Amino acid sequence: MTQPVPEIIDFSKEEEITLKLWEKLDAFQTCLKQSKNRPRYRFYDGPPFATGLPHYGHILAGTVKDIVTRWAHQSGFHVERRFGWDCHGLPVEFEIDKLLGIRGPEDVEKMGIEAYNAECRKIVMRYADEWERIITRLGRWIDFKNDYKTMYPSFMESIWWVFRQLFDKGLVYRGFKVMPFSTACSTPLSNFESGQNYKNVDDPSVIVSFPLDESPDVAVLAWTTTPWTLPSNVSVCVHPDMDYVKVKDKASEKKYILMEARLTELFKTADDYEVIDKFKGSALEGKGYRPLFNYFEQMRSRGAFTILTDTYVTAESGTGVVHQAPYFGEDDYRISLRYGIITKDMPPICPIDMGGRFVDPVQDFKGQHVKEADKNIIKWLKENGRLVRAATVNHSYPFCWRSDTPLIYRAVPSWFVRVENMVDKLLESNSNTYWVPEFVKDKRFGNWLRDARDWAISRNRYWGTPIPLWISEDGEEIVCIGSVAELEELSGVKNIIDLHRETIDKITIPSKRPGGGVLRRVPEVFDCWFESGSMPYAEIHYPFEHQKEFEEGFPGDFIAEGIDQTRGWFYTLLVLATLLFGKAPFKNLICHGLVLAADGQKMSKRKKNYPDPMDIVTKYGADAIRLYLINSPVVRADNLRFKEEGVRDILKDVFLPWYNAYRFLMQNVDRLEKENGESFLYSENRSDFRPENYMDRWILSFTQSLIKFVKQEMQAYRLYTVVPRLVKFVDELTNWYVRMNRRRLKGEISVRDCHQALHTLFGVLFSMTKVMASFVPFLTEHMYQNLRHLVDPVTTKDEDVASVHYLMLPQPRDSLIDVSIEQAVSNMQTVIELARVIRDRKTLPMKYPLKEVVVISKDSGVLKDVSALQNYIMEELNIRTVTVTTDKQKYGVQLKAEPDHKTLGARLKGAFKSVTAAIKELSDEQLIEFQRTGEIEVEGHKLNLEDLRVMYTFDTSSDGTPNHYEAHSDSNILVLLDISPDDSMVDEGLAREVINRIQKLRKKAKLMPMDEVTVYYNATGSLTRVIPEYNDFIFATIKQPLSRFPVPSTGIEIIIKEDAKVKQDSLDLVIVRGHVMEDKSKTTQGIGALMNGPDNGRSPACRYVNLEMLSSGGKQATVLLENPRDEYKITFNQLIDQVKLIFGLRGKRVRLYPSKDRKQELSEFLVKDTYELHGSLLYVAFDG
Repeated sequence: MTQPVPEIIDFSKEEEITLKLWEKLDAFQTCLKQSKNRPRYRFYDGPPFATGLPHYGHILAGTVKDIVTRWAHQSGFHVERRFGWDCHGLPVEFEIDKLLGIRGPEDVEKMGIEAYNAECRKIVMRYADEWERIITRLGRWIDFKNDYKTMYPSFMESIWWVFRQLFDKGLVYRGFKVMPFSTACSTPLSNFESGQNYKNVDDPSVIVSFPLDESPDVAVLAWTTTPWTLPSNVSVCVHPDMDYVKVKDKASEKKYILMEARLTELFKTADDYEVIDKFKGSALEGKGYRPLFNYFEQMRSRGAFTILTDTYVTAESGTGVVHQAPYFGEDDYRISLRYGIITKDMPPICPIDMGGRFVDPVQDFKGQHVKEADKNIIKWLKENGRLVRAATVNHSYPFCWRSDTPLIYRAVPSWFVRVENMVDKLLESNSNTYWVPEFVKDKRFGNWLRDARDWAISRNRYWGTPIPLWISEDGEEIVCIGSVAELEELSGVKNIIDLHRETIDKITIPSKRPGGGVLRRVPEVFDCWFESGSMPYAEIHYPFEHQKEFEEGFPGDFIAEGIDQTRGWFYTLLVLATLLFGKAPFKNLICHGLVLAADGQKMSKRKKNYPDPMDIVTKYGADAIRLYLINSPVVRADNLRFKEEGVRDILKDVFLPWYNAYRFLMQNVDRLEKENGESFLYSENRSDFRPENYMDRWILSFTQSLIKFVKQEMQAYRLYTVVPRLVKFVDELTNWYVRMNRRRLKGEISVRDCHQALHTLFGVLFSMTKVMASFVPFLTEHMYQNLRHLVDPVTTKDEDVASVHYLMLPQPRDSLIDVSIEQAVSNMQTVIELARVIRDRKTLPMKYPLKEVVVISKDSGVLKDVSALQNYIMEELNIRTVTVTTDKQKYGVQLKAEPDHKTLGARLKGAFKSVTAAIKELSDEQLIEFQRTGEIEVEGHKLNLEDLRVMYTFDTSSDGTPNHYEAHSDSNILVLLDISPDDSMVDEGLAREVINRIQKLRKKAKLMPMDEVTVYYNATGSLTRVIPEYNDFIFATIKQPLSRFPVPSTGIEIIIKEDAKVKQDSLDLVIVRGHVMEDKSKTTQGIGALMNGPDNGRSPACRYVNLEMLSSGGKQATVLLENPRDEYKITFNQLIDQVKLIFGLRGKRVRLYPSKDRKQELSEFLVKDTYELHGSLLYVAFDG
């Protein structure tokens, strides 16, 4: 049983109702049960942290994943969707550190790891319930009950297994490396982590003097933006092959050495200095200098405090002399190793603690954080005569992705996985994957792989998966554990149920060496990226369980995340899978862009520069936010500036028109059953359904072509091509098909034709409800729950059809596709849209008819299409005549050309300006030839069809050109619109204005089309003449009696009244319930207007027939046989339908007779042409 469709819908509230339906049906689990025997589609869900609430980035990623996995299910696959949680690592620990005021490792040691991890465990799932509520509300179907968490012992054990495989392959080593380091979190970060949060900041920029030992009056000038590294300076570096100069500063009389190309860094003009000498950088190699500080004087014996050379020094910034602190810079470390100033196994010169504070021997700044110490170090340099210049520099600098504090670079001991020697294999694995968009795979991600560094996988933290290495005190014996069972066997400890540090650190393994004591676990834990990169194996506890399931489903079919994950999850997934199995862990990947605030800045809770996502959902619904996000550049890996009005426009421009088309369908199905007593049942498999109407055939073809296109593009994961086409479909359906077929759908032509139109519209809506279910799951379900009651149950008797999401995608029906019809309608639409632009430009409302539209095109196919569809064009544009021609000269039309600025500008460079001028001077004859051949030479450059845009122009200054036309064109069609005024057309426009006011008033009163009413009016000015003259025309639309004032004072029920304005005239309207019989002198006739007799002294402008009932008091009426004159002639069966409508004879058998004696009943066989009945009086009888 279908339900009435209300005029107004609150999309968000309806979504809440749909959620309850899904909950009642257990819809998601039911889908999984229905598909359990189908082929598997493997989806990996990247795990978010639950320490904060979902933001728009999560919503976007979740929407993309939901669409693809729903689509896979609808395509016949079984798709398990398990939600995952990233539970370990900095995000959790940072929250605890803030909460408990923990500043460094010593505070944790005081507290105890067990207590610290207990606090982490408390908050790790702090927002899990909120996540589930929000994700569910957004329409995403994913299994929270069967989730995976990186802190589950089963997950952690699989991570141990992964590590053990790498260890056994010799891919794990302990190293000492300069790495990005977060002083706020007291831990190193990997290179890809450090690349996630760059900011433009102002840092100090200082030039410092280093007097030479051999000439103390000459100083080498070094430049740095990290003054805090100067206490650890052991050398300076120059480029061996570049030119350096010794100069005298004329202002200070001091002598300096710096790179010749960088003199402008210190001096404003050449008059400020005198060049004393010039030489290559290699001439400086080995020269000693006086150090800034004496903290590391012992290093002099190793060659410290000398000038070194290396080609990494550039002429792009600074002085061309780089200060070297080997444990705070990668190049510094490399060069110092090469010169033997340091060795890999010596104690590091790193006088800062894990919190970034200076320690011994740097007594002058001890206890100060390095960034805070910058100003004090600069002050010291100035006081000690070593500061040459201090300034600030604005540059891009890495920040910690979790604490949002500046990173430093420092050497730390760490466990590494060898990646650098596996680059070729990584690139090969990547080449076998499919990315959307592809350029991210080849450029951004490919470039990152080519420069891949060994991966530092250890973190000096507490809440994480412990690295399973047990080492003897002397470091000679090391055991890598790959499972809990192995640990229990080697340690003798049984029933190990938790693998976190508080449990595992207490377990020792006896040495295999006599007297070797015990092996203890190394203190580090895994980088949380190592954990998430292991999820394809760890989520199912592979290889300890589900071996067959994993091996059959690996690599996975699909993953999706934001572009920032090219240096995160995408990278770690690929690295681990390649090292373990020699191939990528996924086949297909969608990489989306980032969602920014409306001002283009990163979304920030602190700045409050974006609306709360759930507020948006409450206002507009989840479907709206889903469609807004995926119908944007963000699905092409571009960034999106989130704007609330964009979500609102989805409702206004897509959902409301779509909903109104659905509502219009259901209204007219209901009307058909009530007025004609005919039931409506839709059968998708009706082989005999071949509509005769051209627009029916068009929308069916358009829909089937769209289904074919969407299936092809979704198979290629190109959401960015699919969603715009789906949105366009709504426009084509509502603004073209429904609007142009309203009379047919309302049954104004005939019952048979109405059936065809409704069957067509229902089929289109029903098919697209299934196609769009993955994209807008709520609205499609809402519509489907009503539509499904009109589907022939015979066609679905063996199916569970309780939800649209149980249904498979419709297969494209090639037999309904007619490309020529689609092209013809497209040409018709172009003509109509071009003419509408002219009307808008000249402020000519569509209600006012115009004489002629001229369509000019060189393409005879276009003109043929326009001629075939000219009736639609005339109706849509309210035009009397359509003229098609190729003779553009007759109307003063010429071709002109414009260059494609982007294409030609890049190609022609300096010649572009002159070529552009020449292009604009090309003659009509030249451009005709260009269109024929496809190429032309301009200023010596050969140009093709992609380089030029050829358009029509309308020369109103030409003597032979009619001046009553206005023009508009695209590249293939020119439209001329005759805008000359005509009194009769102005009158018809006024009549249309009257119709508009009446219809709006009926809508305001919430009246249905079949509600019987009488409209009373009182008019002034021109309306007093126009309304009676156009009464039939008016009634052809409103289909209700129209009478002049006064309104009867008794026996009537006034529904609504309103005083309106039409142009300068007044129009008072009153609508009363029922058809009120009035004196003929007051009643305005029209189609179906109930009158006192046909001989009322006025004949309609169109052909008509008069009617009189043989019962019911001899009621009389008039029906137009056409409207307007000579157009839309009705058939005999349509005449019968009109009689039923007028006299309220729905569901009855109506008979027409030429005389009262009922001797000869008229039929469609006797009346071949209804025009034969023009002007006659027919008598109406009925049975039942």
